[in-house]
Amino acid sequence: MKNYVQKGDNISVTADADIASGEMVLKGALFGVASGAVKAGETVTLVRKGVFTGPKATGQSWSVGAKIYWDETAKKLTTTATSNKLVGCVVLAAGSSDATGTVLLDGVIC
Repeated sequence: MKNYVQKGDNISVTADADIASGEMVLKGALFGVASGAVKAGETVTLVRKGVFTGPKATGQSWSVGAKIYWDETAKKLTTTATSNKLVGCVVLAAGSSDATGTVLLDGVIC
């Protein structure tokens, strides 16, 4: 098929700010995990699908299968839908005091 460009699990975008390797990034409607560290203005590859550990909103207990959202203001994963972007679901239960959580990112457009 001559119009096929790429699979889409990894997408390269221009970084709006300095990004650390492994940092979770929301760029417009794209959400992913930075595959490497870059400076603002450089190209970063976002990994959009897979299981990742990321910063978790404290005070929340997570159950396997719960929907997970990205809070762009706090830069944390959360179960709170209001004003946040759906990015995946929980794959490992987490307690309310845990600082990180393990989630499945399924490549959804936020």
